[in-house]
Amino acid sequence: MRFRELLHYTYIFPVLAVVYYFSGLMGGGVIYDIIAGILLIGSVLSAVHHAEVVAHKVGEPFGTIILALCITIIEVALIISLMVAGGDQAITLARDTVFAAVMLILNGILGICILVGGVKYHEQFFARTSATTYLVSIVSILILTLVLPNFTSSVNGPFYNEAQLIFVSIACLVIYGVFLMVQTMRHRSYFIVPDEHPEEHYIPSLSKTLISFGFLVVCLVIVVLMAKGLSDTIENMVQSLGAPKSLVGVIIAAVVLLPEGVAAIRAARANQIQSSLNLALGSALASIGLTIPAVSTVCIMYDIPLVLGLDKKDVILLSLSVFIVMLSLSRGKTNILYGTVLLVNLAAYIFTVIVP
Repeated sequence: MRFRELLHYTYIFPVLAVVYYFSGLMGGGVIYDIIAGILLIGSVLSAVHHAEVVAHKVGEPFGTIILALCITIIEVALIISLMVAGGDQAITLARDTVFAAVMLILNGILGICILVGGVKYHEQFFARTSATTYLVSIVSILILTLVLPNFTSSVNGPFYNEAQLIFVSIACLVIYGVFLMVQTMRHRSYFIVPDEHPEEHYIPSLSKTLISFGFLVVCLVIVVLMAKGLSDTIENMVQSLGAPKSLVGVIIAAVVLLPEGVAAIRAARANQIQSSLNLALGSALASIGLTIPAVSTVCIMYDIPLVLGLDKKDVILLSLSVFIVMLSLSRGKTNILYGTVLLVNLAAYIFTVIVP
């Protein structure tokens, strides 16, 4: 790899972001926060580039799995650190973050991908079996983790007791583990669309792939750290607007999901809607299927109460989102109407967060 290639913005932005974050300048004023925001966006775009390099090397669906797992691991680390520091005041943090991520992915990322692809190509085609496989896993985990706690009677309120938490955590890991086996081994063809022009794809060298993977991890870590560092600024801004504090969680979740979102949208613009689905639905499945078991383990170890059950309004919005996604992906092809409806659902979710 040539030294000149290292001067590309995808290498410069992450390095500058790391230096800026550890310099202690964040939070020093409006100008400093604006600079942090610019570096944050640059790091997001850099993460997308490096993820694509890795994806070209390992092929589908492994490339999208790597990006989904990287972001989920960082998300879990962020949630756990905030919960341990916040104690009883952070008992709803995991639920709110996971719910926001799922709603943003199912309605936002997926909706934009379908709309962008529909505008440019009228219709885009994908394997229905892949969508069904994703949704079967996602719906099961969503119900077990975010809805069922409202109806159990061992503990009053939207909680699981310790035995129930352990069971649900194991169930999530089993579902996600079997899904990965299906996606990567037994039924890998479900998640791949045959390429009509394979010779047009550039296969990066091993050294470049390893460097890109390293920078991908750096980008994801610094995105989360800077988002966390800007959380107080965002919270103050939200409060100054008179909006509920829960909007902060939505904004932070959106920032954390930006790398996958941008990558999925770029894939849709390139008429690779299957890759977009792999990124979006795979991220949703990894987010909830791995986050809840990890957080549950920490809560049991540190004796932190964990609220999982959603309120009635959120259950309705979640049910609507899942139902529309299932209908939209039931035919194996997309159009602009599906994307528009999903984005309207996203708007309804964000509006009800602001105006509950």
